[in-house]
Order: sequence, then C-alpha cells, then structure tokens
Amino acid sequence: MMKNTGKSQSTVSRRKVIKNLALSIAGFFTPGILKAGEVLEKFQNWVLGENYKPAEHHWGMGIDINKCIGCGRCAAACKNENDVPREPFFFRTWVERYRIFEDGEVAIDSPNGAVDGFKNFPDSDKKIVRSFFVPKICNHCENPPCVQVCPVGATFKTPDGVILVDPGYCIGCRYCIQACPYGARFLDPETRTAEKCTFCYHRVVKGMTTACVEACPTQARIFGELDKKASPLVRFRRMNKINVLKPSLNTEPKVYYANFDMEVK
Repeated sequence: MMKNTGKSQSTVSRRKVIKNLALSIAGFFTPGILKAGEVLEKFQNWVLGENYKPAEHHWGMGIDINKCIGCGRCAAACKNENDVPREPFFFRTWVERYRIFEDGEVAIDSPNGAVDGFKNFPDSDKKIVRSFFVPKICNHCENPPCVQVCPVGATFKTPDGVILVDPGYCIGCRYCIQACPYGARFLDPETRTAEKCTFCYHRVVKGMTTACVEACPTQARIFGELDKKASPLVRFRRMNKINVLKPSLNTEPKVYYANFDMEVK
C-alpha cells in the first residue's frame, strides 16, 4: 500500500469536487455520443470555460514501451490526482511487467498496479530471455463497447474523443466493466459507480497535460492531439512503428504503443 501523502482534507475535498464536476456533464446530454448546439454551449460555459472548445480537439496518448522503467510514478500520480481508492485493486492506470522465459513461457505481474514500483524478480529456476514493462490505461476507443452497453447513458463520448462516466446517472450495473476488453474499469467502493481513466479531463480543459504524463521521469508517455501536425503525438506516431491493444476487436483505441512486443495482451 502507498504511504500517506499527507494531503490536507481540504485538498482532497477540492479535488473530489473537481472530479465530480468534470464527470457530471452528461446530465446535459442525450445518452451516448454528445451533440453540438445549445447543450454543448452550456456545457462549455459551465464546465470547460469559454476558451476551450471540445470540437476543436481530438485527444490520444502514445506509450513507448522501451522507455518505461517500471517505477510506478504514473500509477501513484494518478491515484493522488484523481483520489482513486488506495486498495491494491483499484486503478485508472497501472503497469504490468512481462517476463519471457527460455522455454517460451510468459509471466505477467503487476504488484499493487506498480504504485510502489517493482522489486526483484520472483524466484525462478528458469532463464529469462527478456523482460519489459507495459503501462495500461483506458484506451478511449473511437468505437467504445462500454458506451454501447450502458443502459442509462452514463458512459458517453465527448466531442474531443474522451470517454467519461457521469456518476449521477450510473446505476452500478457493471455492464460497462464487463464490456471493456482492456480491464480498464472498476466499481468505486464508496460511490458504487463505474470509474476509469478520464485522460485527467479536468486538467486537459485547462491546457494542462495528464498527471501520469507529467510524473513520468523517462517521457515514456505522450499526450496530445491526434489531428494537428505540430502535436508531439502526431510525430510519435509518424516516427515509430505503432500497435494498439487487441486490434481485432475494431474498437479503434486511441492509446498507441511503440516498440510493442507481440506477447503483450
């Protein structure tokens, strides 16, 4: 478990207010994909401010597996920023360690989601051929199965491509959790509503990057625009051979991996 960060109660409360504010916007929209017009204008003025126009953005993330050192700072920063429950099975982002042995066996572990980093390799008589770390996160799919299965429209897609959950609408049925092929959702033990990565939407609309990207000491993660030529994410995709998780499902993830090993699941 992580050590107490010493945050004041007022700071925690303020962050919870920000999180709930950012996630409660779906009440102004019809379920599913958001629409433009007066509703979007109200949404912008109330939550986003006048300077942020969702339709002018299209967000995604790049992850360079070769740069990830498994320090877990991204997972720890995410928990701190978004008040994710401290128990070792609630994560918006986590890091997996892959070990490929000489006989072809693949071992995957992620102790406490890598919040505390990784210790020495577990005892084994087998020779390890290679090992690497893979950060995982909600893929913010263009064709999100979680949006399709939600019976009340609590899970929805914003005009800038981010998948969010409205806790005021969510009934805790877990349909979206079951539908997500990436295991990126969980049921909050306090609110009993679905939770997931939001690309730190409350930060993005203010011109900031995500907490995980900010905390990464090796720049293994890149957050940016998908459609603007000057975006570092566009350059990342152009300069690297890119893979996505489970491409056969046609969910069209917007999290792109460089130096991807085919053993990654």
